Amino acid sequence: MSDTILDLHEARLTLDGNAGPVEILKGVTLAVDRGETVGLVGPSGSGKSSLLMVMGGLERATGGRVAALGHDLTAMGEDALARFRRTHMGVVFQSFHLIPTMTALENVATPLELAGRGDAFDRAEAELRAMGLGHRLDHYPSELSGGEQQRVALARAAAPRPDILLADEPTGNLDGPTGAEIMDLLFALNARHGATLVLVTHAPDLAARCSRTIRLEDGRLARHRQAAE
Repeated sequence: MSDTILDLHEARLTLDGNAGPVEILKGVTLAVDRGETVGLVGPSGSGKSSLLMVMGGLERATGGRVAALGHDLTAMGEDALARFRRTHMGVVFQSFHLIPTMTALENVATPLELAGRGDAFDRAEAELRAMGLGHRLDHYPSELSGGEQQRVALARAAAPRPDILLADEPTGNLDGPTGAEIMDLLFALNARHGATLVLVTHAPDLAARCSRTIRLEDGRLARHRQAAE
C-alpha cells in the first residue's frame, strides 16, 4: 500500500483578476508521504499559499488532479470537501480565526461537537493542556496574547487527530521567541500524532527543520531539498 498522502498531478489554478484571468499555479506535480514535514518556500507571489489552499481543498484546482488519502478532491462537492477536511485535515493560518465570543475551550470543542464527537470538551481540554493552556480554558481571545491565541488555533487544528496539518505562515504575526515556541509545538504535533505537516514559510531556519523543502517560483516547482539522513 502506498504511503503517499497528498498527490498532485499537473495541478493548476487560474483565478479571475481585474485585468482578466490570472494563472497562479502552472501545472504542479508533487507527492507527499505520510508523516513527512514539508516546507514550501519561494518569493512572495510565487503561489505557496495558493498551493497549500489547493492541497486542503480550500481552493479548488481549475486543472489537473489533487488527491488526499486517495480521494480526488477535485471531484468532490463542497459538502463532501467540508466533511473530509473536518475529519482528516487541520489548518493553521497566520491570522488566528478564533471566534471572539467563545472561550478557548469552546473554540476548540465546537468543531468537534459539530463533527458529532461525544468527547468534544474532554478532547479539547486535553489538547489545550498539551499546548500549555490549562490555565486559560475559560478565557476569551481578547484576554489572550497573540502567542496564546495561536496555541488555541493549533489545539483546534490538532484535536480531531488529523492525518494532514497545513500551516500558512503560522508565526507571521508573532515575535521571534513566541514564533519559535509555536513552531516547536507544530513539529511536536507531527511527532506526537504522526500528522503529515506542510508548512508555508519565508524563514529559512524553519524550512530547514523540515524533512523536505520545496521551492516555488512563478507558480511552478523550482527545486526540492531533501534533509540529510
